[in-house]
Amino acid sequence: MAQNIMDTLRERGLIKQTVYEEELYEKLGKESMTFYVGFDPTADSLHVGHFLALMVMGHMQRAGHRPIVLLGGGTAMVGDPTGKSDMRKMMTKETIDYNVGRFREQMARFFSFEGENAAIMVNNADWLLKLNYVDFIRDIGVHFSVNHMLAAECFKSRMEKGLSFLEFNYMLMQSYDFLELYKKYGCLLQLGGDDQWSNILGGADLIRKKEGVTAYAMTFSLLLTSEGKKMGKTEKGALWLDKEKTSPYDFYQYFRNVADADVENCLKYLTLLPIAEIEAMTSCYTEGEQNGKTVRFYDKAINLAKERLAYEVTKIVHGEAEAKKAREQARGAFGDGEEMPEAVMPSGVSRIVDLITALSLAPSKGEARRLIEGGGIRIDDAVVDDVAAALTEEQIKKGFVIHKGKKVHLRVRPS
Repeated sequence: MAQNIMDTLRERGLIKQTVYEEELYEKLGKESMTFYVGFDPTADSLHVGHFLALMVMGHMQRAGHRPIVLLGGGTAMVGDPTGKSDMRKMMTKETIDYNVGRFREQMARFFSFEGENAAIMVNNADWLLKLNYVDFIRDIGVHFSVNHMLAAECFKSRMEKGLSFLEFNYMLMQSYDFLELYKKYGCLLQLGGDDQWSNILGGADLIRKKEGVTAYAMTFSLLLTSEGKKMGKTEKGALWLDKEKTSPYDFYQYFRNVADADVENCLKYLTLLPIAEIEAMTSCYTEGEQNGKTVRFYDKAINLAKERLAYEVTKIVHGEAEAKKAREQARGAFGDGEEMPEAVMPSGVSRIVDLITALSLAPSKGEARRLIEGGGIRIDDAVVDDVAAALTEEQIKKGFVIHKGKKVHLRVRPS
């Protein structure tokens, strides 16, 4: 093996917490380890919140370690309370099975299901749905302290609104997954986002108590903005990896427009570019005081780093051809290239407020009205200042460009 994978992950700022760190470092440097990451199939596509986990799995596999993708077909029927203020909607088995079937193709863009240390995909429904509850509680539940569980962060946030007994079982079930994967595949390492720390530790402790061996846990940083908010939320909802749910252009534009302060971390977390190259691209700043804090003030060169970031992440998710197309479309929208994203004029639409929603530039007519009232919509070079305004016959026949703010530009062709 080359460089220890923990060094690679550390220099990119990805490792948040570990257990038995020195021993784990030594094992990862000497032998190929089998590790797993769990994904609950609560939607029919992965989203940008999964991106970081997928990148870590790719780094691990390239360093010689074997990934297990654990699909939570069983745990999804219970629902993970982590990070949720309300109970998740119950899902049918058919919906879960359908969602499971959509994940493999997207994951294959990040790591391989072929070769010597090929990733394998398993579904915890295969063992969880067959459990006898009384046997499970006697065999597994006896090793868990209720007091300790209630102190876990994943449960604390739900105590005020109420935590169902259904969800309270989630930690036991996830811990049992780790035990099963150890027995079936010799898996001794679970990875996950830092919000899963309590659940991951539960599994490592269970293996130690049941099998008398040391299991390991590692969490990675969550994908947050410099303001501490989760990345990936857009006006249209989540930023999906499925191009039918989020177009490659919209995906590209999201990362092209991240805050200056977030560019360096995103390049380290979400691309494979060398650290030295990333630091060179993002060193275009001076430091100063703002509201009593030392902050970085970036110059215009940071925009080149943003464009590189958007291109690299779009290439990973959608392929090089789509990344190049999105880049040219974005450059065209700002006058730097030849292409601009296009749409066909919706039939039967003439009012601009209706056009905005028909083109998915706003999620509702109420939001479309607010955009117009705030001066945020232009047709060609004219600002739309009347919510009752309509397109002219010439615009409908010949087409036009609609601008939403400074960052969204769409050429509308006649139908």
